[in-house]
Amino acid sequence: MFQRYLPTLFFLAYAIALPAQNLVQATFLESHTKEELAMEYGFFIQYGIDVYKVLYTTPDVHGQLDTASGALVIPQAREYALPLFIYQHGTSNAKDNTPSNLNIGDYEVPLAFGGVGFVSLAPDYLGLGQSRGFHPYLHAATEASAAVDMLRAIGPYVTGQGQSLNGQLFLAGYSQGGHAAMALHRALQQDYALEYPVTAAAHMSGPYSLSNVMRDYILSEEEYSSPGYIVRILMGLNEYYQIYDDFSVVFREPYLGPALAYYNNELTMSELHDTLSSLLVQEVGLVQPKYVLQDSLRQNIIDNPSHPVNLALAENDVYDWAPQCPTRLYYCMADEQVLYTNSLLADSVMNANGAPDVHSMDINPTLGHFDCAEPALTQALLFFAPYFDLVMGADAPEARAGIQVYPNPAQGWVRVEGLPAGAIVEIIAPDGRCMRRMSFPDSAAELSVGGLPSGPYLLRASSGSTVAVKRLLVR
Repeated sequence: MFQRYLPTLFFLAYAIALPAQNLVQATFLESHTKEELAMEYGFFIQYGIDVYKVLYTTPDVHGQLDTASGALVIPQAREYALPLFIYQHGTSNAKDNTPSNLNIGDYEVPLAFGGVGFVSLAPDYLGLGQSRGFHPYLHAATEASAAVDMLRAIGPYVTGQGQSLNGQLFLAGYSQGGHAAMALHRALQQDYALEYPVTAAAHMSGPYSLSNVMRDYILSEEEYSSPGYIVRILMGLNEYYQIYDDFSVVFREPYLGPALAYYNNELTMSELHDTLSSLLVQEVGLVQPKYVLQDSLRQNIIDNPSHPVNLALAENDVYDWAPQCPTRLYYCMADEQVLYTNSLLADSVMNANGAPDVHSMDINPTLGHFDCAEPALTQALLFFAPYFDLVMGADAPEARAGIQVYPNPAQGWVRVEGLPAGAIVEIIAPDGRCMRRMSFPDSAAELSVGGLPSGPYLLRASSGSTVAVKRLLVR
C-alpha cells in the first residue's frame, strides 16, 4: 500500500500556473426550433437553439494540461443580451456518456434552458468525454476547475457568434451535479467573484456531506441499492490523492474483479451496480456496500477519523461556507441514493455561517432519486425567473442595471422602477400575446396583473433603441 495525502492547494497551485482555459475547437452538433423544443419542454420555451461540442484546455488531476470537453447551447436570440447558465450533470454511466455526446440522461437540461433564453454550458468533467484518465468522481476542486475553465474559454467564442451576454450567471446541478455545482459556486465566490459574480444557484439532491452523511450511510447496516458508488468514490478520489497503488488492499474478492473491470472501462456503472448487488446478496443476503471493502480497511475507516480516506472525503465536503447570492437546495425525502439530510445539513450550516438567502425545499416527499429530477429542475427554473434579465439596445447595460420589478412573483399588481423616459411597458404571455400595455412618462409605474393566468411572463420596457426584458411570475 502506498499512501500519499496531497492537499487541494497543491492542485490549485498547478492550475493557476498553467495556461488553461483556451478554446481548442467548437463543433456544431444540431439545431432545434422553438416549436420543437416547446413540444418537448412546454410553454417556458421562447427560442430555438444551436448546440455545439466544445474542446478546451484545463489541468488534469496531476496538474498537467489536458483537453476537456463539454456542450454549449446558444439560443437563437441574437437581438438580446443573455445570461449564462452552467449545468453540472449527474453521474455518468460510462466515459463517453456525456453532455457533449448528447447521450447522458440529463443532457437535455442545457437544451431546455437554452430554449428559455440562457446561453448554457455543460462540462463533461475530467476523465469523461474527450479528456484522458479515470474520472476523479466527487473531487470538488476539479469539478469546479473544469467548469471555470470552460466558462472562460467559451466567452470570446459566444460573442464572436454575435451573441451578447448580460453579465448574469446562474448555476444548477443534480445528484453528482449538485455536488459539482456547489463546488463550482464556492470556487466562483471565493476566487472569481469580480469576474463571474453568481446571480442565483439551485443545487439539487447532491451528496454535499461525503465525510458524514454519505460515509455513514454507505458504511451502515442499511441496504443500499447502488453499491457501485463505494467503488467509484474510492477509485475516483484515489485518482487525485493516490492513497493506494494496489486496489487488492481496498476491495475483497469476489468484488475486486468487477471493480477493476469498471476501472478499465470494461463495465458500465449500471453493470457494476448489478454485479455487486448480485454478489452481495449471495454472500451476506442484503445489498450492503461496506462488505465490498477489505475487513481491516473498513474498520480502520470507521474507527480512525484521520485515515487518509476520511481526510479525502472531508476535503471534498462542499457545504461549510456561506453563499452570498440567492441559493436553493432542492431534494426529495424518499431519495434512496442521496440522503435528503445532505440538503438539510447544508441549509443549517450555510445559514449559521451568515448566508443571506439560502433555503432548502422538499420537492415531493414520496419521490425517489430519479423521479425527483424533473420537478426539481422545474422548480429551479421558476426560482431563477425573477432574476433573469434580457436586454437589447445601445444603452442596454444602464437599462438593465436600473430597472427593478417587484413583487416578483406578483399577485394583483407589479411595480416597475428605473424606467427610461417615456417607456412603454408590456406584459407578454409565453405564446407571444401582449396581455398588458401602457406608456409611462415617469421612471416608475404600477401595472395590474389581476385576471392574468398564473405562470411565467415577460415584462418588456422599451424607449427609443433601448429594450429591457425581465421575467415575471404571476401567481
